[in-house]
Amino acid sequence: MYLSSSGTVEASLAFPRILGDVGGTNARFAIQRGPRCALERVEKLACDDFADFSDALSHYRALIDVPVKAAAFGIANPVNGPDLRMTNHPWAFSIEAVRRAQTLEALLFLNDFTALSLGLEGIREGEVTQIGGGPGQPGAAYAILGPGTGLGVSGSIAVSPDGPRIAISGEGGHVSLAASNDDEAVLLSQLRRQFGHVSAERVLSGAGLVLLHQVICGQADPGAAAKGVTEPAQLLSLAAEQDPHAQAAVRQFAQFLASVAGDLALTLGARGGVYLAGGISPRIQSYLLEPAFRQRFEAKGRFKSYLAEIPIWLIHDALEPALLGASEALTRQLAQTPVCKNQ
Repeated sequence: MYLSSSGTVEASLAFPRILGDVGGTNARFAIQRGPRCALERVEKLACDDFADFSDALSHYRALIDVPVKAAAFGIANPVNGPDLRMTNHPWAFSIEAVRRAQTLEALLFLNDFTALSLGLEGIREGEVTQIGGGPGQPGAAYAILGPGTGLGVSGSIAVSPDGPRIAISGEGGHVSLAASNDDEAVLLSQLRRQFGHVSAERVLSGAGLVLLHQVICGQADPGAAAKGVTEPAQLLSLAAEQDPHAQAAVRQFAQFLASVAGDLALTLGARGGVYLAGGISPRIQSYLLEPAFRQRFEAKGRFKSYLAEIPIWLIHDALEPALLGASEALTRQLAQTPVCKNQ
């Protein structure tokens, strides 16, 4: 994460503040008027409608006409310094330049899933659906991942039973994707011939879902095109209409997602639970609730019983926890409290 500041800014005075979640497709903004206050004036803007991030932020500020001193944004990108170049969108900018252009006293950027990790404990019961497992171990680590334009991955750990959680920032979406059976090995070999390295994000993303459909259609009928499907929304509509190839693509997507989720749970020791977010997860809920998804999550040989106790939580809409997590990160940064291990 990176904080650009004009100097010392008291956290209690950095309100109202603009909060945002910036993805490869959309940027969503809101206002928070004070600590623990509800979000107001939520707006979604298409990134392609604006030349750069500062233009999108200026448009939002003109809509709300509320004076602000500070802002915090989760962004679908690594944040390792003062300059950002988005992985899945052409925007590239200096955080300090944006702060000056927007006349802000404090401007924070952090990875979007790091922000979401910091907002998980504010999720209410009706905002998630549990997919198997037990209640989760209190105070244990959380894992979180979610396919959208890319694949976000993060987690959080508690340093003490009653203390704040620390978010784990990384780029787990770019780990190598592994096959669990012969059919998947054939599928991934086709993708390796096309792309070289096949990361989890290559498949577990909107573009990846379309790519899976193309491969599956080609395997079924090598001479046939994939019905002109170029967008994940088209494919999901076909699946809802009982198209067998579209359904097969979504089920294969869910199987890979379960496998990566299980790997992440083992890596982080996420006995507190695994959270599924992203734009695609809620839209394939019926596939995630099929027994095969949970079975694949637990299919880790000798550690099946370890994973069997871990709950999976499907977040219906991750915007509010993501924005509140960004706000928490800004408050901690202004109070000079460490938030991320790689800060």
